[in-house]
This record gives sequence, structure tokens and C-alpha cells, in this order.
Amino acid sequence: MSWILDGSAWLGALFVFCMRVLDMSCDTLRVLFVVRGKKKLSWILGFVQSSVFVIAISQVLTHLSNPLTVIGYAAGFATGNVVGMYIEEYLAIGHTSIRVVSSRLGALVAEKLREGGFAVTEIPARGKDGAVTVLNISVKRKDVDRVDTIILEADPEAFVTTEDLRPLRRGFWRS
Repeated sequence: MSWILDGSAWLGALFVFCMRVLDMSCDTLRVLFVVRGKKKLSWILGFVQSSVFVIAISQVLTHLSNPLTVIGYAAGFATGNVVGMYIEEYLAIGHTSIRVVSSRLGALVAEKLREGGFAVTEIPARGKDGAVTVLNISVKRKDVDRVDTIILEADPEAFVTTEDLRPLRRGFWRS
């Protein structure tokens, strides 16, 4: 139990923690970039991530008598996942498909979105309670909050869903 008072044991654990946060943040971003088809970024992040992982795990295995390094390793793993998610959310790379179902104000929502510079496809449809308008909007992820605000202001009762996209070709994309 002497390791509890040993400053170098705590520094070692902190080092492992920081390495794991970096490692897992890179890993989380790498996986998201792989899904989005970003080959160069995926390669760079994979290289950095695996290099940092080797350093972190070697520290843990070299200092097995210090339980703090194991705790630092586990805490860094968990924290790095969350940090990577925050970074990816902040970068908002990619495209999103937004689907809106409006029972009464579909034309108004489409008009407001077009005024905002977004392309909208209107589809007349039938829902459980009768006629509805389905709107399809494809936007860059960084524009999702703005589009959602426009929709909410035009029709607070609209049903809105999103899903990530990988555009193939053509179409209208707001610059």
C-alpha cells in the first residue's frame, strides 16, 4: 500500500490516463471517419492511436505493482470515448438527412426552409389521421440545428427524424 503515498506512482497513473484519453479519442474519431469514408484522416488517426496505445499499455505492464496505472488506464479508456464523441460533435463533419412529417403546415415549413437556403423535397402522404406532407432535407451536419429551429418555428407539432448520410453524387448542397 506504499504506492498510495508515492508521487511517482500517481504521476505514472496520470501519464497512462492522459495517453488513454488521447488514444481513445483518436479511436472514436477514426471509427467515425472510417464510416464516412475519410481514408487519409482514418489512416493518420489509426497511426497516432496505435502508437499511443503501445506507449500506454507498456507503462501499465512495466508497472504492474502500481494499481494506479491500471485505474488510470481504465479511466482514460472511458474518458477518451466521451472526449472523442464531443470532438466529433463539435467538428460536425458529414451530411444528415432530415425527414419532417407535418399534418397541417408542411407547405409553410418547406417555404421557410427554402427561404433559409435549404433544398426541400415535398411528398404528399397519408398518415394515421389523414393527409400529411413529408419533407426530405439533406444538409451538412453543422446546419442541423439551424434547420431544426426553422422547422420548430414554422410547425411545433411536426415529427422530425434524422439520419447520417454519405452523399454519392449530384444534388443541391448549401455552401
